[in-house]
Amino acid sequence: MAERPYVDTKKCTGCGTCASVCPANVFEMVKGKSAVKRPNDCVQCRACERSCPVNAIVVK
Repeated sequence: MAERPYVDTKKCTGCGTCASVCPANVFEMVKGKSAVKRPNDCVQCRACERSCPVNAIVVK
């Protein structure tokens, strides 16, 4: 099973960094928070995980 990103909405500040760095456009902002909208498109590059300033994203 392929890894995919998960967002901890309690930590997410809605900065949008994950959406801007994701090469596969997996994320969308929903109600001021990041949401994984296209998990099957994730290429497991972990750019979102590395770039999140509050460590709200984990790829597993």
